[in-house]
Order: sequence, then structure tokens, then C-alpha cells
Amino acid sequence: MYNILVIDDEKEIVDLVELYFRNTDYNIFKAYDGIEAINIIDKNKIHLAIVDIMLPNLNGYSVISHIRNSLNLPIIVISAKVEGYDKILALDLGADDYVTKPFDPLELIARVNAQIRREYGYSTSYENVNNLIEIGDLKLDIDACKLTKNNQEIQLTSTEFKIIELFMQNPNKVFTKKNLFESVWDEMYIAEDNAIMVQISKIRDKIEDNSKDPKYIKTVRGIGYKFERK
Repeated sequence: MYNILVIDDEKEIVDLVELYFRNTDYNIFKAYDGIEAINIIDKNKIHLAIVDIMLPNLNGYSVISHIRNSLNLPIIVISAKVEGYDKILALDLGADDYVTKPFDPLELIARVNAQIRREYGYSTSYENVNNLIEIGDLKLDIDACKLTKNNQEIQLTSTEFKIIELFMQNPNKVFTKKNLFESVWDEMYIAEDNAIMVQISKIRDKIEDNSKDPKYIKTVRGIGYKFERK
């Protein structure tokens, strides 16, 4: 279990990040100003800090400097400051990544996963050190780009693999159609686009015992889909 400290004076953002990390192997610490953040860092084992720049009492730049004076944990900045100067200053002070607001929480999770893997050499969420994810009778080998069911390989297109990888890395997390489309196709979602529905149907036909009564990929009515892990 990795301890992630989220520092932002906007409670809604902190709560949103906590919500999206709920079904991962991360424990979330929360701080709403710079002094509170430093107190948490000094008293707890924190593995990664997500830091806003514009904080009351002590700004994010000072928090980054404090961390770098004694610790080597990864730091990701989330900030409404979009000027190059602000990004350069944060990175020069020791930040490892910089994400501008508004941000996609799924992208933030991916960036956190990348920093944790880079710093600690371990896989995250439901992966093991070999980048294998096992849920039920399904096994996903990320390195080999291979999905098996009861040890029988299931042939997937590249798009299907991206979708199933995203699902299995985030079991029980609800994805909107917009989340899925923009994560997989890396393009802006068009509301009437039925590409996601078509891909989900194809994947269900391949992995479910009964695609009409799916065990894994569940439809969340009016919202999107989730990959169920019991």
C-alpha cells in the first residue's frame, strides 16, 4: 500500500482525487494548505505528493522545497497556472511532473502509477511485479499484450486490448463513455459516437460466458461501464 498525499485548498478537487483512487492500492492523505501538508509529511511515510501551487499559509513551491530538502519521493504538481515560467520553476525546484487544471482524473492516476513504478520499482493497483493482472478466470499479461481465459488465449484487437487493460487496471471503477473514448482513442469524445458501445459488445462476446448476462463488464445505466471484481 502506497501513501499518496493530495494537497489542494479546493476541497472538491481533493475529494474527487480521493474518489478516483478509492479502488486502487493507494492510501490517500489530504491537506488543504502548505503548513498542514508539511506536518503530514514530517509525521507519516508518504510515497508520493500531489501538490497545488496556490495554497494558503505556505505555497506549493515552498512545500516542494521542503520535501526536496530531506526526501526523494515523487512530486506531481496540479495547478491552474499554465505559464511556462510556473512549470519551469516547479520542475527546477524538484517536481517530477506538472498537470494543469482542469485535469482528467484517469490521466492523473496513470501519471501516479508511472511515478510509483519509476521510483519504487513495483507495480501498482492489481498488478504484480510481472505486470500480470488476474481477475476471476481472466489473466492479462501487459508486457506480452496477451489476455487468457482459463489459460486459453483470447485474440484481441489493439483497441480491445487498450479497453480491457484500462478496465482490469481499475476494477469496480465506473468509466463514462467519454472517459473510455478519450483514454483509448486519445481524441475528443463526440456524444453520439457509438464506437465504445460497439467495442464493448465485441469484448463481451470474447470474454463472457454469456454476453447477454455479463459477469465482468457491467453497464452502469445512464453513466457508462465498469469491470467488476468481486
